[in-house]
Amino acid sequence: MRNSYPLNFDWKYSPSFAPEMTKAKFDDKGFETVDIPHSNKELPLNYFDEKCYQFTSCYRKKFDLPKKDKNKKYILHFEGAAVYSKVYLNDEFIGEYKGAYNRFSFDITSIVNKKNNVLVVELDSSERPEIPPFGNVVDYLVYGGIYREVWIEEVSEIYISDVFVRTLNIHQPKKVLDMDISFSESTEGTLKFRLEKDGKILGEKSCTFKGSVINAKWAVSDVSLWDINNPNLYDIYVTLNEQDEYKVRFGFREVKFRKDGFYLNGKKIKIRGLNRHQSYPYVGYAMPENVQKADADLLKYKLGVNLVRTSHYPNSVHFLNRCDEIGLLVFTEMPSWQFLGEGEWRDICLDNVKRMVIRDRNHPSVILWGVRVNEGMDCDEFYSQTNEMARSLDNTRQTGGVRNIPRSHLLEDVYTYNDFSHSGGAIHLLPPAIVTGLNAPYLVTEHNGHMYPTKSFDREALRTEHALRHTRVLNTAYGNDRISGAIGWCMSDYNTHKDFGSGDKICYHGVTDMFRVPKLGAAVYRSQQENEPYLEVTSAMDIGEHPGGVIGKVYVYSNCDYVKLYKNGKYTSTIYPNESSFKNLPHPPVVARDFIGDALTEVDKLDATTASLLKPALVAAQVEQWKMPPHNFLRVGAAMITGRLSINYMVDLVTKYIGGWGEQQITYRFEGYKNGECVATVVRTAVTSLSLDVNADSAVLKQADTYDATRIELVVKDQNGNRVPFADSSVKVTVDGPADIIGPSEFPLIGGDRAFWVRTNGKKGKIKITVNAMGIEEKTIELVSE
Repeated sequence: MRNSYPLNFDWKYSPSFAPEMTKAKFDDKGFETVDIPHSNKELPLNYFDEKCYQFTSCYRKKFDLPKKDKNKKYILHFEGAAVYSKVYLNDEFIGEYKGAYNRFSFDITSIVNKKNNVLVVELDSSERPEIPPFGNVVDYLVYGGIYREVWIEEVSEIYISDVFVRTLNIHQPKKVLDMDISFSESTEGTLKFRLEKDGKILGEKSCTFKGSVINAKWAVSDVSLWDINNPNLYDIYVTLNEQDEYKVRFGFREVKFRKDGFYLNGKKIKIRGLNRHQSYPYVGYAMPENVQKADADLLKYKLGVNLVRTSHYPNSVHFLNRCDEIGLLVFTEMPSWQFLGEGEWRDICLDNVKRMVIRDRNHPSVILWGVRVNEGMDCDEFYSQTNEMARSLDNTRQTGGVRNIPRSHLLEDVYTYNDFSHSGGAIHLLPPAIVTGLNAPYLVTEHNGHMYPTKSFDREALRTEHALRHTRVLNTAYGNDRISGAIGWCMSDYNTHKDFGSGDKICYHGVTDMFRVPKLGAAVYRSQQENEPYLEVTSAMDIGEHPGGVIGKVYVYSNCDYVKLYKNGKYTSTIYPNESSFKNLPHPPVVARDFIGDALTEVDKLDATTASLLKPALVAAQVEQWKMPPHNFLRVGAAMITGRLSINYMVDLVTKYIGGWGEQQITYRFEGYKNGECVATVVRTAVTSLSLDVNADSAVLKQADTYDATRIELVVKDQNGNRVPFADSSVKVTVDGPADIIGPSEFPLIGGDRAFWVRTNGKKGKIKITVNAMGIEEKTIELVSE
């Protein structure tokens, strides 16, 4: 059967290249020892020259095989290297690959030895114009390095090269597995099939065959469907003549975009998604399996989306595996960005489509292929080829092509459109009929983003508007059956070229920062999920943060049934989702208006009639100040007459209830209720003390085929557990034990938070991480490397 030999540790690396380095006897003692995934250059967080990593480097790996069987073949696999790889083994050139995002392989059977092998990669990480997405400016970085795994696969002389599993008749008691099995060469014999779930055998079948590609069908019963809430996964093992075995993980499911929306297993689902760049601070794309999976968990469980678009290229297979496991839908696409080249560029692009589809077509999470240059102009000749390529390899999924022009030629199955029409005004999304007509399935693939860049340390009004802009677009998408859904731009801030971003090589377009810490803009997504109670208030309720001391509208984002408001410990009102102006959302945000309650009668001793006239005006003034509707001024006049209130007394009341300038800081409490029980509380008042929260995504690290890593999140909070957005203290991190920090060990907080990653270094034991936030607190957490 098959064996796999990972080649990810103890490579020798040089940031320069010379032809003699490809020779097996070359002395590489002066090279740096590195592990895969590896970035060819560690970058600063911001303000760097993107040319600094665009050079040709050399990677050398000496290895032995446990055995060399003359009746076996040996295949060398690279999961991903950026950008142009030339590969040598034992002084022989074995091949090259142009591209940064797809798997490539070489048959090394005749060259590899049992002992003393020397593998060399000459890696050109420059932005070569013949390789997509290059050829013009690009609003993201491709970085450099062997940033995904390398391994050798030992297989039979004749072996199974691919198995594509389709699931048919999914609504019937007996569902059908429709499988295309490809072999390394034409052969004949017996195939055995074994279906398992979680290690339990559910059925077995065999058949005889002859050929290089065959189709086999198998009707099975007592299996469950894969969906976003119950992502049931199964394993099919295909055995060839008792000599080779190929495993595929898959799910029984059916996906379809129609003109009235998206359907999963016949059930209509509104898509609520975010775009993801696979980049990280300092090391670009070079992060191991568990860090990739953590992003999927972030999207599904913390941000509350049901789909991710892998913009603008195929993402890590580990990321897709996790999407399969947790029920997160995926729209994946070929590498590109606005530019459509000619000649070799197009050949590589078509090959990218082929490799993408073949690698990812068994993932049940993948629902749509992107086969058009992102935001590129029409080119019927070429896009006919990309669509044909995808459809010929997979007839179970539709194609899309992300564009930013209405009424472009639709050769794909779904009109996928970047709608940046919302700039804060009344237009939130363009009507689908204007963009694509009446009949095409329609999906908004980007919105907001560069229309309103927002930093985690921006003033409150900007951070609130960022959240509201995402809310307006999502609300509009939910209210229109022609729109299958909307995918926001984007999950996280990211490094970019000098031609984009805020001048510091960062695009602040994310609903989280580069370190995956949510901004206020994430609130609308987080409040739609049902995994756990969520309650967020858009304001810190500090009057000095706002012009004239008027806080204005305070939005409460929550998935609770209702929220009770308290002022200085006294109940004032209850707000309900049906009061929201965003009624299309499953859990709409609501404005917290009434912080007066019965105070006018109980504290100020006004009579009921005067209070009933005055209170609505004061509540309106709290939110809108002098811009409140005119009838409220009439209410004030009527109250003054009815209650015989002097102008000075009215001034005192207005000062007291609108802003409170010159008064002691008020304490506000918001309580979220589900099924009559208080499940979430937010308290806003003056900051009197600070503390440091330090949390790891995973407390256990397990080095296996590669090193392992985890993120450590730092958040400075006040005495009530609120993040303080303007904390910028210096932080020093010390790591004791079998782990190393990725990036610098000393850095400032940004927006009251920060994160860093630590990785294993080959040893086992306890890891002690000490974080000292100067002037705030020192905290220690412990991890373990197993």
